[in-house]
Amino acid sequence: MSLGAQALLWKVLRLSTDDSHQAIHHMFQTLPSITFLLLWFLALFAIVSLSFLYFLRCFFHFNMVRAEFLHHIGANYLYAPWISWLLLLQSAPVVVPGTVFYQVLWWVFTVPILVLDLKIYGQWFTTEKRFLSMVANPTSQISVIGNLVGALAAALMGWKESAVFMFSLGMAHYFVLFVTLYQRLAGGSRFPAMMRPSFFLFSAAPSLASLAWTSISGAFDTVSKMFFFLSLFLFMSLACRPVLFKKSMRRFNVVWWAYSFPLTLVALASSEYAKKEKSGLASGIMLVLTMLSILVFLGLMMLTAINTNNLLGKNSSASGFY
Repeated sequence: MSLGAQALLWKVLRLSTDDSHQAIHHMFQTLPSITFLLLWFLALFAIVSLSFLYFLRCFFHFNMVRAEFLHHIGANYLYAPWISWLLLLQSAPVVVPGTVFYQVLWWVFTVPILVLDLKIYGQWFTTEKRFLSMVANPTSQISVIGNLVGALAAALMGWKESAVFMFSLGMAHYFVLFVTLYQRLAGGSRFPAMMRPSFFLFSAAPSLASLAWTSISGAFDTVSKMFFFLSLFLFMSLACRPVLFKKSMRRFNVVWWAYSFPLTLVALASSEYAKKEKSGLASGIMLVLTMLSILVFLGLMMLTAINTNNLLGKNSSASGFY
């Protein structure tokens, strides 16, 4: 998801013609086009490889897949592949929104999200042991992100009805989930310290909602600004509390990528805000968030490359995270 979001950010910065923050756009436009292509193909290679490995896991270790499907944290990550594919679709250098190929791929990547919605959202209010108050945790927001990414992709190709449907489905559950997590009900006590970087997903959903609503309404209006300001406030609230993440930072693990994905989405929303406001403050916010997003992304790439053996070791199973 982080690779796909970063590729989308680079595409937006390269193609933007706005002059209010010309410096950063000029920097990206002077980069060779091969740089963006390498990033996009790296994201494509990552999702294809992981999808193939997970397919093998379904075939050879179905009991582990079934356990993940029933886990209150693991089930939320089943949205991740489809979110990644939709982000890659929107950042693709050659696939144009509105074409038949784009529409077919949108259905292929969106239908599994809707199926998971029926399973997870249905359990939240119909299954006693799966009530939202019992299973809610920060990773539950990935399900909301899946719907909002689908809404954004639909809006880009002009399917406003489909976009509004997925947007309303995601936001209705986001507000209920946000209040539940704010109250720290039973589900929060079962969230391990290692997974705390996922708290930054609090800022991912509203920033993506801002982008989706902008595409649906055709303008960065008051509603889009409200979502952006909420995401910025939540991001700053977490960034100002490094002690919260102290236990999860003792040793590198793949959960650290939860820092990059939400930050990139906030940076994308800030680019729309700067494009609308055309002020020094808006441009400054966009510049800071964009550069921070790129630096965090590159840092995590280096750490992942250095710690590849540890991540692929015997003790790096998903059950170890939660």
